[in-house]
Amino acid sequence: MRVYVPLTLSGLAEAYKTGELGKGPFVAYAVTPALREWYLSDDIEELEYAALNRAALASLRLVALDPGAPRRRVVVAVDVPDGAAVADPGLGPDPASLGELRVGAAVALAEAAAVHVDSDEAEAEVTAAADALGAADRGDDDAQFVVDGAADHELLWFATQEIPNLVGFGD
Repeated sequence: MRVYVPLTLSGLAEAYKTGELGKGPFVAYAVTPALREWYLSDDIEELEYAALNRAALASLRLVALDPGAPRRRVVVAVDVPDGAAVADPGLGPDPASLGELRVGAAVALAEAAAVHVDSDEAEAEVTAAADALGAADRGDDDAQFVVDGAADHELLWFATQEIPNLVGFGD
C-alpha cells in the first residue's frame, strides 16, 4: 500500500540521519475507502493525488507548529505492507481526516519511493498559510483563502537519492 507521510524539512533531515520515517505509530495518508467515497472517483491517480494533498496539508500543520522549520511542505511516498497502516476508527466520517491512517511500526527511509517538496518560490505562501492556519480552522474565510494559496503550489518530485541535497547533507 502506498502511503504519504507528512514531514517538515527538519523532519526529513532527522529521518535521513536515523534511517527511519517514524518509530510508529505515526500519521500517514492513503487512498482509503472513505477518501474514495468522498471523491467519488475510480481514477487511482486522481485518488493518490488527493491523498498526497491531504498529506501536504498535514505537513503545513507541522510547519506551523515548528517555528524553526523551513517554510516548505514535505511529503514522503512509501510503500508499506498491507495491514501495516490502518484507519483510526475514532476518526469517523470527519472530512478533515479523510485518507488518514496510522502506521503501526517504524518504516525505513530506504523504503521510500519518492519525496515531494515545495519549491523555493512557494516559501512566502507557505509561511503565510502556516500563520493563517489557526484562524482558518476557526472558520475565517480570509484565512482559509491564504491557506488555499499554499495548496496552489504543486509539490515537486524528488528521487530518494536527492534527499541529502534537500536537507543540506549533500556535496
